[in-house]
Amino acid sequence: MRRATRVLGRGALGVLSAAAFLVPVTSASAGDIHSIQHVITIMQENRSFDQYFGTYPGANGIPPGTCVPDPLHGGCALPYHTIQVKNNGAIHSSNAAEVDIDGGRMDGFVAEAEKGCSKHSAKCRICTEAEPHGCIDVTGYHDAREIPNYWTYAQNFALQDNLFEPLASWSLPAHEFMVSGWAAKCKFGDSNPLDCVSTLEPPRPTHANNAWTDITYLLDRANVSWRYYLFEGSEPDCVTNEEATCEPPPTQGPHTPGIWNPLVNFADVREDNQLGNIQSVTNLFKAAKEATCSLPNVSWVIPNFEVSEHPNGNKLGGSLEEGQAYVTTLVNALMRSPCWGSTAIFLSWDDWGGFYDQVAPPKIDQQGYGIRVPGMVISPYAKTGFIDHQQLSQDAYLKFIEDDFLGGQRLNPATDGRPDARPVVREEAAGLGDLVEDFNFNQAPRGPLLLPVHPAPGPASKPPARVAGLAHVSANQSRPLQLVGSAERLQPLRAQGGRVYLTLSCNRDCSIRAAGVARLGSTSLGLGALAVKLAGGRAATVSLSLTPAQLERLARVAAGAPATGAITVTARTAGQAPSTWTARVRLALS
Repeated sequence: MRRATRVLGRGALGVLSAAAFLVPVTSASAGDIHSIQHVITIMQENRSFDQYFGTYPGANGIPPGTCVPDPLHGGCALPYHTIQVKNNGAIHSSNAAEVDIDGGRMDGFVAEAEKGCSKHSAKCRICTEAEPHGCIDVTGYHDAREIPNYWTYAQNFALQDNLFEPLASWSLPAHEFMVSGWAAKCKFGDSNPLDCVSTLEPPRPTHANNAWTDITYLLDRANVSWRYYLFEGSEPDCVTNEEATCEPPPTQGPHTPGIWNPLVNFADVREDNQLGNIQSVTNLFKAAKEATCSLPNVSWVIPNFEVSEHPNGNKLGGSLEEGQAYVTTLVNALMRSPCWGSTAIFLSWDDWGGFYDQVAPPKIDQQGYGIRVPGMVISPYAKTGFIDHQQLSQDAYLKFIEDDFLGGQRLNPATDGRPDARPVVREEAAGLGDLVEDFNFNQAPRGPLLLPVHPAPGPASKPPARVAGLAHVSANQSRPLQLVGSAERLQPLRAQGGRVYLTLSCNRDCSIRAAGVARLGSTSLGLGALAVKLAGGRAATVSLSLTPAQLERLARVAAGAPATGAITVTARTAGQAPSTWTARVRLALS
C-alpha cells in the first residue's frame, strides 16, 4: 500500500507555518487511484440537485409535467426559473424530509413549506417566474444564468446526478456523516463508543459527546495528513430541527463547536491530539501558494454563512453569487498550486434545503439516504463533461479516501481497532457506486481551468416541458361525469408565447371545450378556443392563446401591469350532465 508521510508530530500542527506542513507524498503508479494524493471536499449548503441542475442537458433533471401539489391554495405549483440569488427554501429537518419524500412520491415540498401559513398571507403565495420574491420558492430552479461557473465545472469535469445526502436530515448530522459515516447520540460524559445509538437529530454541538470513530482516527494511524478548514465568521445555528431561516448567527471558528464543525466534539480527535488540524481556511490558501506542494492529503473546506449558499431569504448570508465566488476562489487557488496535478476536489452541498427534487432516495437503513444533492469531481484526471448516473451518497467520499490512502480499510467496528455501535458500514452499502468511475487515470493530467470570480450570466436552459399529468381524477365509468383542472395562478404570458396553460382530467371518457378571455381595463381579448377528447382517468395539458397581434396590443395597454384571464371549460359525455370548471389567472406581460 502506498502511504503518505507527515513531518509534524501530534499536537504541533497549530503552531507551525503552512510551509512546514508535510513532505510531498511519494509518486503514485500511473493509471490508478493513487494518482490522487490530495483529496479536498468543499461542502456548501442546502441545495437540491434539481434546484441547481434540474435543467442541465443530459442529467436526470426535472421531469416533463412536474407540478407539486399545493394543498393550501389548491392545484399545484409548477417548476419555474428564478433569478433571485437569495432564496427562502424551507425547513429541512428529518420530519420535513419525511413530508417532502412522502413515501417516495416526492410531492410534499410545497405542503411542508406552507405549514403555519394563511391562504391570505402574501409570504405564503407560490412564487412564479414573473413574481419570484417574498413567497414560497421551493419549486424554483437556477441554471447557467445565475450559476455559470458551476455549470462550467460540470461541462468540463464530472457531474453526479444520482448523489444523495447520506441521511434524511439537516446540516449537523450531515457533517457528522461527512467525517465519520454515521450520526449518533452518545450519553453526555459516557466515553464508550459502543453506547452510542443512531439518530437523525443529534444533540446540539455545545452538548455533544461524539464518542464514536471518525475517519481521522484511521488517517492518523496511517500517518496520512489531514486538515479541516473553516472560513471564520457566522453560521446558521438554528433550533435542533433547523429552521428555514436562522438568526442571530453565532460566530464560527476552528475551536468552536458548531453544526458545521463537528470534529471538535469527536473524542478520538482529542485523544490523538489532533485538534490543531482544525484550522482557518487562511491556512489552506497559504499552503496552496507554497512553491512546493504543501497541501495535506485529505482536507475538508467549510464556508461561513455569508458564502455558504444557505437559503435565508433577504436576511444575512445565503447569496448563491457570493457562494459561487467563494468556491471559484478556492478552486482557482487549488488549480494554481503545485499540487494540482495530483488533486481531486469533491464539491457538494450538505442537504436539500427544502427545495424540490424528483428522485426518491433509496432506503438503505434507518437513517437514509436523504434527498438528492448536487455533486461534482474537479480534477486533472476527471472525465470531461461526464455525467455519473451511479447511485452515490457522500459516503462515497470516505470510500475513495479509504481506497486511496488506507488500502481499503473501512470505518468498520470489526476491523478498525476502535469499535463503536454503528449498525452498518456505509462505505460498503449495497448499491453504492465508486467515484473512481469519474476519473480517467490513463489520460494526461489536464491543466487548470481558471474561471472569473464574478462571471457574466450564462445562457438560458430549456425549461421543463408542461405535459399531461398535472391534474388528475381516477377513471370511474360508473359515477357521474367529473371534470377537474389546474392552472398556475400567475402565468408569464409573453414568455409563454401568448399561451395560457391548464391541465384537465375527466373520470369518464369525455369531450372538452375550453374558451377564455384576457382582460385589462376596458380591453377584452378572446383566447383561442379549443376542443379535445380525453380518455377517462387520463390528464392532458392544453393551452389557450392570443395571437401575436393580440399579445402586442395587450402589452401596449398594460404598461407592465398584469392582465386577468378568465377561462371556462366544459366536459360532456353521452347520457351525463355536463361538468364545468372555471379558472381565473393573472397574466404577466413584462
